[in-house]
Amino acid sequence: MLGGCISKTSEVPQLNINYPAAYVVNGESSTISIINLNINEVADLIQLTDDMSGMAHGANAMFLQYPHHIYLNPSKSQIAIAAPGADLSQGHGTTASHSGGAKVAVLNASSGINVKLIDVPMMNHNAIYTTDGKEIWTSQMDEAGKILVYDATTYTLKNTISVGKEPAEITFSNDGTTAFVANGMDNTVTAINPNTKTILATIPVGMNPVGAWTGSDNRMYVDNEEGQTVSIIDVKTLKVVETIALGFMPGFVAYQGGMKEMWVTDPMAGKVHWWTKDATGKMVYTGAFATAAGSHAIAFKDMMAYVTNQEAANVSVIDVMQHKVTKTIAVGKKPNGIVIR
Repeated sequence: MLGGCISKTSEVPQLNINYPAAYVVNGESSTISIINLNINEVADLIQLTDDMSGMAHGANAMFLQYPHHIYLNPSKSQIAIAAPGADLSQGHGTTASHSGGAKVAVLNASSGINVKLIDVPMMNHNAIYTTDGKEIWTSQMDEAGKILVYDATTYTLKNTISVGKEPAEITFSNDGTTAFVANGMDNTVTAINPNTKTILATIPVGMNPVGAWTGSDNRMYVDNEEGQTVSIIDVKTLKVVETIALGFMPGFVAYQGGMKEMWVTDPMAGKVHWWTKDATGKMVYTGAFATAAGSHAIAFKDMMAYVTNQEAANVSVIDVMQHKVTKTIAVGKKPNGIVIR
């Protein structure tokens, strides 16, 4: 049973993830599936528990509750995962924030062993390293609207930053100069100087923004769930330069720099839609292709893409040039976050 005790006692299996890998967080299974990108198959599995004793199945170990998005530190030696304790797979507008049980898990990226577990007061959406690797930021998804900043070496709380109501994903611009926080209840994005922790701007976007996703083109792509739009923010001016009506609730937005394409997952239809940037910089709708039910996060590696499908419990491998699924990889239940090392 999810969240129950594990009665078996055994040594933690020391993994050796020494190959190009995609780490897929399985929210309902409380695991990470490790895909070997050389063969596009699951090669290892990490069970996410709160055990810090060196025993993977200690008598008192508990599964982490609905682990969500995942990020690597700059050296790619550690991963950070938010465990909000609530299922966010059906969208964020109907999920009330709550106190108790939320954590940030820091794991060794090669062995899969817990390095640190940080208890946080309220439900969190993600945990992300700053671009210099010195800090870990995590959101607190309540009306008070705070970002907690932890030292990435000592794991002590360094700062608390007040933002808008019900902040969800925290991201950083491609050049690392600005942090962005999507405030779901305020319909805004807060831009923050990561060095001084000061607010640079509060940017109005669409209804119920979930994340300002990083583009290599010095733009941030905001998925507004209830508004069914994408707001594109220019990092230099901190203003919305384009708003794209979708006609569906977005799950995730990603920008593919080589093709100058914006990809948006459509979880209800199990599709990915894509737009192409024209000569003026505007996005033009180009097409769509099917993945599987509950399409969610997108990760690019060269000219391949990987899409987590939450309801289908698998990952679609996609040829970017052809916009075609070439393989489907079974993973755990309700896969959401994905990161490539």
